[in-house]
Amino acid sequence: MTRDYRLTAIRQTPLIGIFFVLLFLFSGVIGCSRQETPKKVSLSRRAGEVSTTNERLQPNTLWFGFDLRLGPKEEVRIYTPFLKYLEKATGKHFRIQFTEKYEDTVDNLGKGVTHFASLGTLNYVIGSEKYGIKYLVSGANKEGDPKYYTMIITKPDSLLREIEDIRGKCFAFGSTMSTQGHLIPRKMLEDGGITLDDLSRHMYTGSHINAAKAVLNGECDAAGIQDNLAHRLAAEGKIRIMKISDSYPSSIIAYNPAVDITIVEAVKSALLNFEPLGKHKTSLHEWDKTEMPLGFTRINELELNRVKILAGQYGVPTH
Repeated sequence: MTRDYRLTAIRQTPLIGIFFVLLFLFSGVIGCSRQETPKKVSLSRRAGEVSTTNERLQPNTLWFGFDLRLGPKEEVRIYTPFLKYLEKATGKHFRIQFTEKYEDTVDNLGKGVTHFASLGTLNYVIGSEKYGIKYLVSGANKEGDPKYYTMIITKPDSLLREIEDIRGKCFAFGSTMSTQGHLIPRKMLEDGGITLDDLSRHMYTGSHINAAKAVLNGECDAAGIQDNLAHRLAAEGKIRIMKISDSYPSSIIAYNPAVDITIVEAVKSALLNFEPLGKHKTSLHEWDKTEMPLGFTRINELELNRVKILAGQYGVPTH
């Protein structure tokens, strides 16, 4: 009866009908715009769903960020079960916060928007200088070492064989703030006698997966990407690895210095006891795609100076 009444009313009063139509359309637009900007992800919901703003008011909620490498949806699927492990080990509630910009991860950590974050070493050096963020642990590779590598890749059928062959070609980097995706590839190119001026063009794609896609889609001839992703794509026959870099300090977990030290120690203990290939393996999702496939360990922080030197060499400000 209500629906018939409204239809009758609309027929009788055109202006009211127009009003209802506009109101409906306007409500739809507002609803869509709200759904298109998810930022905070609740571990108690399915991966990718948005947390409520009120969760920031909960005293035991800790916010965790990460440098974008593979894409937001995939990263959330990977980190959600990992943070569930941290919840169980520490008794604290963790929530994910991701950003569209690579460099926003360290700014969020430094400004206290997040409490902990997984960062590349360049972002850590920048955050340490700019905000005083602190080192907690480093990721361990499949050999158990706190190291990672950059791979320069091309298509399987490419005529490029040596670094020198990239001269006059297009090269894809990840984010300008990435160690594996920018600094190390720059050094590898220059060790081969190639500067940016020697390329036909170059692009910064924002992430490792986007740099790889630039090669796969034919936008660029070669790219520098993280070792785990390069090995996976090579095993699938999608790319060919041209060159492997020297080793550099792996990605780390850092924290905002305002976090209570008892919480920091509890999280540190949980990270060092994390066994992604052992007792925690079945609860994880594709953890081998991260820079910490074997869990976490400690490094000599002086190793991070190597990254700081590269940042200065290639004009990336660290403060």
